[in-house]
Amino acid sequence: MTGVDFLLFNCSEIVSPTGGRPRRGEELGRVRRIERAALAARGGVIVACGAEREVLGQIERAPECVEVDARRGSVIPGFVDPHTHAIFGCARPAEYAARIAGKSYIEIAAAGGGIHSSVRDLRRRSEEELVQLTVSRLRRMLAHGTTTVEIKSGYGLTLEDELKSLRVIQRAAAEVPIRVVPTFLGAHEIPAEYRERRAEYIRLVVEEMLPQAAGLATFNDVFCEPSVFTLGESEEILRAGVRHGLAPKLHADELEAYGGAELACRLGATSADHLIRVSPGGIQALAGSETAAVLLPGTSFGLAMRDYAPARALVQAGAIVALATDFNPGSSHCPSMQAIWSLACSMMRMTPDEALTACTLNAAYAIGEGESVGSLEPGRRCDLVVTQGNDYREVPYHFGVNNAAIVVTGGRIAWSESGTDT
Repeated sequence: MTGVDFLLFNCSEIVSPTGGRPRRGEELGRVRRIERAALAARGGVIVACGAEREVLGQIERAPECVEVDARRGSVIPGFVDPHTHAIFGCARPAEYAARIAGKSYIEIAAAGGGIHSSVRDLRRRSEEELVQLTVSRLRRMLAHGTTTVEIKSGYGLTLEDELKSLRVIQRAAAEVPIRVVPTFLGAHEIPAEYRERRAEYIRLVVEEMLPQAAGLATFNDVFCEPSVFTLGESEEILRAGVRHGLAPKLHADELEAYGGAELACRLGATSADHLIRVSPGGIQALAGSETAAVLLPGTSFGLAMRDYAPARALVQAGAIVALATDFNPGSSHCPSMQAIWSLACSMMRMTPDEALTACTLNAAYAIGEGESVGSLEPGRRCDLVVTQGNDYREVPYHFGVNNAAIVVTGGRIAWSESGTDT
C-alpha cells in the first residue's frame, strides 16, 4: 500500500496525454481517457492514476490526507502557458480600437504606440507596483487552470529596467502557487533612444544585460523580424546568451517569412514562437528538429488578422506543436489557456485532443519542463484542473466562460469556484 496525502475521487474521467517525450504527428491527438477515475499524490507528486476502484485499492490515506470530490467533473492536466509578456503596467485598449478601425501593427508602432508605449510606462513604475500587478494576473491565470507559465521581460530595455522586470517575475512567483519560468527578452525592440545607434544597443544587450540576467532567467529570447532584429543580430544575441547559460528561444516569422524558424532550429533553440508566416522550408526544419513550434492564435485574433499559423501543416509535417496565450498589453490581452484551446480548434482546425496535448505536455517541453509537468501520470507533479462538465471537450466548446471548477498545484487546491484557495 502506498501512503498518500492527496486523493481526488469521483471523477467522470481523467484525460491526459502520456509523457516521456513531446508528441508529434498522429501521436499529438492520442490522449488517454480513464472513466470513473481517481488520482492520488504524495508530497505533490502523483503516485496513482486510474480507475477509482483500482486506485483506492492500492493506496493508504495518511491522517493529513486532503480528499477532494470531483463531483463527476472531467479532469485534465494543468495548463502550461509557454509564452507570455505578463510584466507590464497599463493595458492598451485604444490600440485595439485603432486596429479595428484599420490601423496596422506597424502604423500604430510608428505613431508611438505598441511596445514603445509599454516601455515608457514600465520605466515609470516601481518594482513594488509591478509585483502587485503581476500577482493579480497570475491569480487570474491560475483561476483559469494555468499551473505553469513562462514570463518574459522586455518592456524595460535598459539594464536597470530589465533586471527590475526579472526580479518582479521572481517576487510575483513567490506569491502565487503557480510554477513560473523566467525569460530575458532585452531584445524585444530597439529602444527609442538607440534608434540611430542600434549597434550600441545590441552591444549593451550582449555585454551588460545578458551577464547579469543569467542569474535571474532560464531563457534568452529575441524578436526576430526585419523591422526589429535581423537574423544576424538575433544569432549574435542568442549565441551570447548560450555562453552565459541561457537557452535560446525566438520570436520567429510572425510578420514575414524571414527565416526565423530555420535560425531557431540551426541554433538548437528550445522553441520558435508565432510562425504565422513560416515558410515551407521553416516547417520542414521544425519537423526535423527538437525545437518546439509555439503557436499563438490569441495574437492573430487580437490583431484582427485573417491569417493564423499553419497548425495543420506543422502537425502533418511532424513538428512539436505547442500553444500559448502570448498574454501581453498589445496584441493578445488574454490570460486564459482555455480561450487558446478554443481558438486553436475553431481557427486553426486542430482537434480538441491535439490542442489539449499542445496546451499541456508539448507546451511543457517548449519551456524545458516536459519531464515534470504536462501529463497526469505517476512521478509527475500533481497539477490538474477539475472542469465544470463531465466531458473534457466542453472546455473548448463552451468558450467565453471559465470552465474550471477546481485547480490543483503540487497536490493542493490552489483555486476553486467555491472560493477555497491557498
